[in-house]
Amino acid sequence: MTTTFYDEIGGEPTITTIVHRFYAGVADDPLLRPMYPEEDLGPAEERFRLFLVQYWGGPTTYSQERGHPRLRMRHAPFTVTPAAAERWLVHFRAGLDEAALTPEQDQRFWEYVTHAAQFMVNTLDD
Repeated sequence: MTTTFYDEIGGEPTITTIVHRFYAGVADDPLLRPMYPEEDLGPAEERFRLFLVQYWGGPTTYSQERGHPRLRMRHAPFTVTPAAAERWLVHFRAGLDEAALTPEQDQRFWEYVTHAAQFMVNTLDD
């Protein structure tokens, strides 16, 4: 039996902690909040949680419900600047800090989200 990174970090409860803390920061962020048109951030939080669960080796509910992630396409309607990516990382860092992963787990997760944030940038002008 293979242990996934999802299992190693504590599964759904850990990812839920990270994502919930992330969205608590986004809710009050003047640069990022306008990128979430829904009045309630709950649906966005759930989609992101399901995506990370699947990405790290947990259940594939995200793809079953939404199909292929197509991250750049899904973010294309929004102006994602380098400044927005940095703000995104600030809030994600808070989520990782709250999860209190081991240094190795934290580094692996952080490397992924740092790359993902840079990959989502679609506008260089702030």
